[in-house]
Amino acid sequence: MSRVRLLSDTLASQVAAGEVIERPASVVKELVENSIDAEARSIEVMIRRGGISLIRVTDDGVGMDRDDALLCLERHATSKIRTAADLATVATLGFRGEALPSIASVARFRLTTREKEAVVGTEVLISGGKIETVRDGGEAPGTQIEVRSLFYNLPARRKFLRSENTETRNIEHQLYLQAIGHPDIAFSLVRDERVVFQLPVTKTLRDRIRDLMGSELVARLLEVESGKGRLRVSGFIGQAGVSRASRAQQFVFVNGRAIESPVIGAALKEGYHTALMKGQFPVTFLFVELDPAEVDVNVHPAKREVRFRDPAGVREAVVAAIRRTLESDRSSWREQFRAPAPPDIPFVNPEQPLAPADDSQATFPVTAGQPTVTDDRFPPNEERRPLPEHQFRILGILNKLYVLMENAEGLVLVDQHAAHERILFEELRRRMEEQGVPSQRLLLPQVIELAPRDAEWIERNLATLQKMGLGVEEFGRHTFKLESLPPFLSGAEPGRLLQDVIDSLKSASNSSSPLRLGEDMIAKTVCRHAVKANDLLRAPEVEKLIRDLLECELPYCCPHGRPTMIQISLGELEKKFGRKV
Repeated sequence: MSRVRLLSDTLASQVAAGEVIERPASVVKELVENSIDAEARSIEVMIRRGGISLIRVTDDGVGMDRDDALLCLERHATSKIRTAADLATVATLGFRGEALPSIASVARFRLTTREKEAVVGTEVLISGGKIETVRDGGEAPGTQIEVRSLFYNLPARRKFLRSENTETRNIEHQLYLQAIGHPDIAFSLVRDERVVFQLPVTKTLRDRIRDLMGSELVARLLEVESGKGRLRVSGFIGQAGVSRASRAQQFVFVNGRAIESPVIGAALKEGYHTALMKGQFPVTFLFVELDPAEVDVNVHPAKREVRFRDPAGVREAVVAAIRRTLESDRSSWREQFRAPAPPDIPFVNPEQPLAPADDSQATFPVTAGQPTVTDDRFPPNEERRPLPEHQFRILGILNKLYVLMENAEGLVLVDQHAAHERILFEELRRRMEEQGVPSQRLLLPQVIELAPRDAEWIERNLATLQKMGLGVEEFGRHTFKLESLPPFLSGAEPGRLLQDVIDSLKSASNSSSPLRLGEDMIAKTVCRHAVKANDLLRAPEVEKLIRDLLECELPYCCPHGRPTMIQISLGELEKKFGRKV
């Protein structure tokens, strides 16, 4: 008796559905992607019970005639590819021709569609993969698809679905991704007859992010300028220090497709190096555009992951774009600093009481227990004109720790300890890059055997390791002899240390400092030697601290990722004082 048998069409479709349709959010993703490819300018999604009971996606796209409406429900039927060569240059979101028949095989399915010039449309009803009715329809131009009772004929799959609230959140996340990726399309979501959100067509990505995430986040985003050439990186990233405890606000798109990519994830981490606290992730809305032939989107059934032909080139482009953006933000902050003019704007010494030089000059009567404010603290009114847009004015020190500065937007506070840490960190790192890391010979050299790929990497990077203070030389096939280490690593286990160095440097970009091994040591060293809280600084010292900070590559955060300065806008102050509702 034959042991190998062909599956029935129904069972084969259900197997395919298991690859494509994991949950209601997967259905929404596939249907919305089809609507976008159909040139829709408005897409509405309605759900009930988290999409388990009903999912309805309505668009105003090009629609289909009856032949296409029936053919699109066949497996591997699609309008988006014709030949095998087309798979190498996919420029649409959906392309396999599996989604609709897979969805129809595990639900009660209704498709209505009409082309814009057609008098009548087509309605198709399917239950469990079997066509029940085909008739004329009178819907508006475009396409509407209803999916009811998802997995009704697969109870084993249905029982693995989460709660209605969880499934709804997953659907919202999918719509957020599509809305961010396509700000020129209007999106709306209706849950159990209640409108969750309505997003109009926007002119810019910034406006779409504001509609979804709020103006407070948008104010802390930096625009990434689109590069030139075959690979372009654009979008928005959070300022240094703006981060989250998860990747929930890390949105990455490749040729308009929302994806998850270890390559780009590593590039984001690299671009923000020393600008994020440990365990934190940057906020990004990043778009990578490249030749479709350079990226393979056919490596994951749900199209969540992609494979790049030149992953190193993509990583370098993303790292360079992020660093360029952070650098431009640094330059704008640097332009804001203006040294205080002692005759007009005296520096406030926290050790001296605020007492008038002459009682006749006091603007408030002096009473017991009340601070005294005097005219000689400030220049005459005619001289206190509003600050230009890109200038700082140092006001004083708060609590022997925070430098207070004024700019056109409001109040700026600088943590003197964090600021000095950043200054010392970059200075020591620069010295190490110029002079190299001193090394100390081991009493007994250590022989270490590595995996073939790691051994090849060591051979290509021996010069870099020598500069890092690691005395490594070949000692046979895939074997190396470690003869010296930097003094601050003399107690480390050599084999584990070398593996950690390999893993760390492999993830670094070509433009990164090779001295990653010493950076943790530098950060710990500068923390001990930096100015502390309660350390009193004189006016010239504070001015030099601010100037040196703004000369740094990343002045906004210390080497551990904590912010060095924060801005409190005039609007926030007005709210606190009840001047603004």
